[in-house]
Amino acid sequence: MSRVEVAKTYKLFIGGKFPRSESGRSYAVTDSKGRFLANASHASRKDVRDAVVAARKAFGGWSGATAYNRGQVLYRVAEVMEGRRDQFVAEVAACEGLPTRKAESIVDAAVDRWVWYAGWTDKVASVFGAANPVAGPYFSFTVPEPTGVVGVLAPQKSSLLGLVSVMAPVLATGCTAVVVSSAERPLPAITLSEVLATSDVPGGVVNVLTGRALELGPWLATHADVNAIDPTGAGPTGRVEIAREAAGTVKRVLDVPGEEPDWTRQPGLGRLRTYLEPKTVWHPMGV
Repeated sequence: MSRVEVAKTYKLFIGGKFPRSESGRSYAVTDSKGRFLANASHASRKDVRDAVVAARKAFGGWSGATAYNRGQVLYRVAEVMEGRRDQFVAEVAACEGLPTRKAESIVDAAVDRWVWYAGWTDKVASVFGAANPVAGPYFSFTVPEPTGVVGVLAPQKSSLLGLVSVMAPVLATGCTAVVVSSAERPLPAITLSEVLATSDVPGGVVNVLTGRALELGPWLATHADVNAIDPTGAGPTGRVEIAREAAGTVKRVLDVPGEEPDWTRQPGLGRLRTYLEPKTVWHPMGV
């Protein structure tokens, strides 16, 4: 006897929990050939505000954790993600229209990307900090500190590797994130949310919203409690509007020229640097 397939409606990920969108909206997610896969919640402005509140609440604990501990947490994300490799491969293949072998290489690269950024957590201070030469009886140190809550508009095409490439550096620096996933390819982001919820990442450190970047992005850009924004997923035209909106609250806006970059290339340090604020401390020498 044949059975009726149950269409699943995925929820948002806010504050370590999976609430429905307060708007009640959802939309159909299809594969690269237009076949139905699932329903995804369509986040609203209220969901954006709730996610920012959760990210701000989590910021003190996450930024105050030791760099070594943050590295352990990010490495744990890679471990849990590796355990769900087959599911990620199936979703990337379906959403991006890739052959299985290519999808496997993408998933493996995404796991490795978490490990790469996990290794940077306790090196950021040494690379971006300094002991400054001064003429006088005192020391001068420049110490990088996390900038705060970061709004991230994830890449629209690269549903997993691109997502990890823009999310991981935010967490590695001690910032917290509100991420808007790819609108047409949200399933890998939703599964990654489940990985984050079952790993050691504290609730609220990462909040994942599904919906349209051009709808949700301006609300993140104008929110006074968001300190920086990555407009990658808004596209070349939308990034101009995001930057204009962000100017009202003097946010840091990541410079993303042209189309989406090649996410398979080795990431540089630019994203890490963007989410750090240098603080210079002067301290008198002992007599």
